Parts: sequence; C-alpha cells; structure tokens
Amino acid sequence: MAEFRNKKRKKICHMCAGKPVNYKDVAIISKYINDSGKILPRRFTGTCAKHQREVAKQVKLARFMAFIPYTK
Repeated sequence: MAEFRNKKRKKICHMCAGKPVNYKDVAIISKYINDSGKILPRRFTGTCAKHQREVAKQVKLARFMAFIPYTK
C-alpha cells in the first residue's frame, strides 16, 4: 500500500474531454487565472499545450472585452 501513496494522478485536459473555453463564460475563464489576474501555467491547470494556447487567447480576449479585469 505504501507504493501507491507517492503516485500522482495524471491531470486531464478539460478541452480534450469536450468542455470548450469561451471568453464570454467568466466562470470557466476564472479557473485559469490566479488571484492577481495572471494566467495559470499548464502544470497547475492540467491542460495540454495546444489548449493552453487557446486558453491564453481566450483569457486575453476576455480581458480586452472587459469581462475580467487585468489585475485584481
């Protein structure tokens, strides 16, 4: 049982699972930014490289359209 204690679960990409990110959906976008308004890296969110680029694009678009603030 001790050998299972150190194994970490692999994070799955939510977009690969079929949950798209749209800049208009503030609840989903806010999962990908931290308290200071910075975009969280892949190792925290669990997204794949392809979708992390899409997340960054959508977050920046949501900032520009003033759905989320640049800083908090």
